[in-house]
Amino acid sequence: MANILVVDDELGIRDLLSEILNDEGHSVELAENASQARMARNLSCPDLVLLDIWMPDMDGVSLLKEWVGAGQLTMPVIMMSGHATVETAVEATKIGAQAFLEKPITLQKLLKAVEQGLSKSGMNKSIVRHTEPEVTIESAMTGGQGLPRSIESNVVSVQSFNLDKPLRDVRDEFEKAYFEFHLNKEGGSMTRIAEKRD
Repeated sequence: MANILVVDDELGIRDLLSEILNDEGHSVELAENASQARMARNLSCPDLVLLDIWMPDMDGVSLLKEWVGAGQLTMPVIMMSGHATVETAVEATKIGAQAFLEKPITLQKLLKAVEQGLSKSGMNKSIVRHTEPEVTIESAMTGGQGLPRSIESNVVSVQSFNLDKPLRDVRDEFEKAYFEFHLNKEGGSMTRIAEKRD
């Protein structure tokens, strides 16, 4: 299977993600900060990186920019955060992140994001699809999802939303789709999007 690098300053999250991904047959490297992530990325050449946004030494978005600038973004990166704004998530995807998982992360959304990341990188390493309803990784983990794909600025997008989901989830999906659409339409200007939002 794949070699996955998990970068998160919280020991419990690192251990939990490592256990889940190992159970799926993946090899997992762990890093608790940007410095360790750099070293692990250079030594093990991961097939995919799960990267926390808020870390003590350097935030994940800055590390992502560093990898892009150095030509080292050779693997899909999935950003994770429990405190990021939609703007931060959109910025990360513009820089090169494949997806964004909001903490707490559900098991099903984690596995789906990893599978999609690996398939887009050409790995085609399928992960067992769980057909049961979404189950939280642990009681403290209850949400998360990838951002919608980029929408061409000249095309009107018709987005469908699953109305069987809780209102909060559907509202979050709509807000993410709205911001990404307007980000493309406004040429990446967050100022113009903020003006429209009010």
